[in-house]
Amino acid sequence: MPTCPRCGGELKYYDRVQRIVRTKNRKTRRFPMRRLRCQECRALHRELPELIFPYKQYEAEVIIGVLEGLITCETLGFEDYPCEMTMIRWVAQEQQILLWR
Repeated sequence: MPTCPRCGGELKYYDRVQRIVRTKNRKTRRFPMRRLRCQECRALHRELPELIFPYKQYEAEVIIGVLEGLITCETLGFEDYPCEMTMIRWVAQEQQILLWR
């Protein structure tokens, strides 16, 4: 049984929501996600699949490609998607992003 990261209480199924994620080639996909409610503190938590980072619009494969230097502003297909400032911000947040893995 999953536990709440805030208080350690038991999480129970609450509902499902859709999350829009930006993928390669300027496409978007919708992912269904379960939301769980803590029985102690009543906080809601989403179950994220491995291909999505919390608080990021882009799929993990794109973000990891930028962090590893495989995707840059000059990479064909990624010239303006994501923008250069977003890529710079990801590199600056690399430690925090990798902790979410």
